[in-house]
Amino acid sequence: MEIELQYFDGCPSWRILDERLRSVLDAAGRTEAISYVRVETGEDAERLQFQGSPTILIDGRDPFDAPGMGFGLTCRLYRTPAGMAGSPTTEQLVAVIV
Repeated sequence: MEIELQYFDGCPSWRILDERLRSVLDAAGRTEAISYVRVETGEDAERLQFQGSPTILIDGRDPFDAPGMGFGLTCRLYRTPAGMAGSPTTEQLVAVIV
């Protein structure tokens, strides 16, 4: 499994997702490395079809894809059981990784 975390420096939520992602991988005994892609420009965002920071890709696919969202340097929001948040919950990550 290939895991890529796309982010931009101005978004604080990518670090939360990174911590949760590492926790899920560790708890599951998974050894996959996380590749980090810093998105720096609007052109990069368009080219990568970056829906906002943070975005996680698993085997090149966004398991939290939100059709209709534009691409750009923006903080991304995720639907969670507790409402909108800057990162998927640990449970949501387990569902797409384990």
